[in-house]
Amino acid sequence: MSPHADPWHHERIWWKEAVFYQVYPASFKDSNGDGWGDIPGLISKLDYIASLSADVVWLSPMFESPQVDMGYDISNYEAVYAPYGSVEDVENLAKECHNRGMKLILDLVINHTSDQHAWFQESRSSKNNPKRDWYFWRPPRYDEHGNRLPPTNYRSYFAGGTWTYDETTDEYYLHLYAKEQPDLNWENEECRKAIYQSAIHFWLEKGIDGFRVDTVNKYSKHVDFPDAPVTDPNTFIQPAAQFWCNGPRIHEFIQEMNSKVLSKYQTYDGQPLVTVGELSLTPDPAGVLSYVSAKKKELDMIFQFDITHLGQGNGFQDKYDFTPWTLPEMKRIVEKWQTFIDGTDGWTTVFNENHDNGRSVSRFADDSPGWRKASAKMLAVWLVTQTGTLFLYQGQEIGMINAPKEWGIEEYKDVEALNYWSEAVRLSADGTDPTRKDRIVHGLQIMARDHSRLPFQWDSTENAGFSTGKPWMRTHDLYREINAESQSADPDSVLSFYKQMIRLRKEHKDVLVYGSFKLLEPDNPNTFAFRKHYQDKTAFVVLNFTPSPQPIPLEVSSASGNLLASSYRKADARTLQPYEGRVYIDY
Repeated sequence: MSPHADPWHHERIWWKEAVFYQVYPASFKDSNGDGWGDIPGLISKLDYIASLSADVVWLSPMFESPQVDMGYDISNYEAVYAPYGSVEDVENLAKECHNRGMKLILDLVINHTSDQHAWFQESRSSKNNPKRDWYFWRPPRYDEHGNRLPPTNYRSYFAGGTWTYDETTDEYYLHLYAKEQPDLNWENEECRKAIYQSAIHFWLEKGIDGFRVDTVNKYSKHVDFPDAPVTDPNTFIQPAAQFWCNGPRIHEFIQEMNSKVLSKYQTYDGQPLVTVGELSLTPDPAGVLSYVSAKKKELDMIFQFDITHLGQGNGFQDKYDFTPWTLPEMKRIVEKWQTFIDGTDGWTTVFNENHDNGRSVSRFADDSPGWRKASAKMLAVWLVTQTGTLFLYQGQEIGMINAPKEWGIEEYKDVEALNYWSEAVRLSADGTDPTRKDRIVHGLQIMARDHSRLPFQWDSTENAGFSTGKPWMRTHDLYREINAESQSADPDSVLSFYKQMIRLRKEHKDVLVYGSFKLLEPDNPNTFAFRKHYQDKTAFVVLNFTPSPQPIPLEVSSASGNLLASSYRKADARTLQPYEGRVYIDY
């Protein structure tokens, strides 16, 4: 093996070894009883986050917004949504993180703005406005009967089309998401300069340490806007991501953003800033590497979503049409993204929850009362022992689970879920797809974004200790059984186990963070086993994804390693207990 193929030659940088903790501000902690989480509430819980050995707090959007898409529709980059607090509160948050040895990153949402942003208000005012070209405007088309049609037949991420007609100038504007989220035109240099100044420079001057970069591969579109091929003959709108993902100028734009703004700053303690991009619809490792290769000077790392897409249907229109998956399928995904950086100057991330997905215990294991605690611990072993930078989502560390299946659709708040539901009702009612409503309900119960957005379960008091007022979203029915306070006092809890595993990850970071990955028994449908190797150290990880005892794989049982951790108090020498996870270390 050449020295360049050895994974331990990856340059060591602080963010590779860091543990990031994502906070969804609406649902984390409310300090004033209005039912919305806020930044003072987050500050009051920083010691809790620090107790997890977290190194970075990632704060999801807290900017001024009409909240059509929970803050991903920004109306002013330089202001904070009033229920969350103020710019001064964010500055104070950064200082308080730094005082605890943690860093703070914000969401960078620059593919689109709110339609209430001053830029868009100017852009829509007339065809001659200087900011007209800061967004994508196109004239209507007409069919043979004179009916007005949008410029293309694209389907949006939130169901419906991607073009909305605006009577003011008799043209359509482009939006890949909700109609209230018009896409910015990165082809316009003045627009890019304004983005850099308002969305990036402004906050770096306030002392933050980097960004999670939203929808990072969508800034460059195919601006000739060809029609998409018809793959669904039942509807006018068609999937068309090939015309806006990984477009012709995308690397140029990200390199420019880096060179003109991001590279000019450091973290509070003099380290390089960190950037992690949301990279959707990029299944090819070479395509991902083009964004994270260190020599390209674009992004430090990205989120690749194959693992969180497990169970999703094929294509935009079928996202919530649940498709059963097998453990070997999961293994191949993990193997693919654990090994793609071998012998390269790129890096990877490790996560299985965020604000856009159902809870991992409910999706990947068993959230029934008898198994949810064991499942959460087993998934902790699975996650924490993988190579790359570790990201945790709030509540994951206490084993929060999906909303109960008994909840009706009226409890769901997310614009995407509600749009898919409305579409399903219509297609079921008109006979186009009679069973679609039932299928989408099932899919939403497993995969809806709302599950991750339920208020954090702090304790067993009213509203789970999240707020003294009525929460913006219903608190989980089981908050008295699943909460941070009770688990903090229990050495056998999910929370205590996460703390133990994160400490072990840091103690053995050479093999767990940087080690090479080798999948064992890829076709075993019940257990997931892999080997990690770094110089003269080897770790074996074995996980039982079933509610039945399973034999330990031969290669693991015959290894000379010592048992480093088990998700059970007592580990049997020859058998994995239901939903057990183990780590062995061989020096």
